[in-house]
Amino acid sequence: MSDGQLPAFSEDGLRQVLQEMESLFEQNQADVNEAKVGGRADLIPSIKLRHCCLLRNQRCILAYLYDRLLRIRALRWEYGSVLPATVRFHMSAEELTWFSQYKKSLASFMRSVGGAEGLDITQDMKPPKSLYIQVRCLKDHGEFEIDDGTVVLLKKNSQVREQEERTASGEKTGSGHPDVRPFCPQHFLPRWKCEQLIRQGVLEHVLS
Repeated sequence: MSDGQLPAFSEDGLRQVLQEMESLFEQNQADVNEAKVGGRADLIPSIKLRHCCLLRNQRCILAYLYDRLLRIRALRWEYGSVLPATVRFHMSAEELTWFSQYKKSLASFMRSVGGAEGLDITQDMKPPKSLYIQVRCLKDHGEFEIDDGTVVLLKKNSQVREQEERTASGEKTGSGHPDVRPFCPQHFLPRWKCEQLIRQGVLEHVLS
């Protein structure tokens, strides 16, 4: 998801609409009192028009805020629990708080399903064509451990493919520590382990 899909929060625009609503409400209050006390029935059309404007502005504000919440919710599924700084910069303080609460609720739900280890329902949003993919590292990330205990060193501008079938005897060194392997063009990595890093911009899927 690009930065353009979550524009900067329009605090000035929201403030202007709220000020307009406050002005319309005050004018309506004055005209309603005048109509009651002075019998000014001619003011009723103006009162109704301002009231419709108030309802319109209210709907526009709610639609704007709700649309942003939907986009922010989608960001959790796109990027994971840690958003890029460029995305966070476009969010208001209240939106950051909402995102934090949402990711906690989602994490709590995922821990409650799928057994002892939970189930990450944000993975494999689309049916994968293959379980293993070739990826290129776009930035230094450090050591990356996969399920079988192998630790791969993610370095910028390197490519890695982790072989689909590995034997347990080849994954440990003589010292009993995980075997650390640098990125190289001869190995594949499991797709589901890469998806989060691909979303975060650490890895890039290499299409052969």
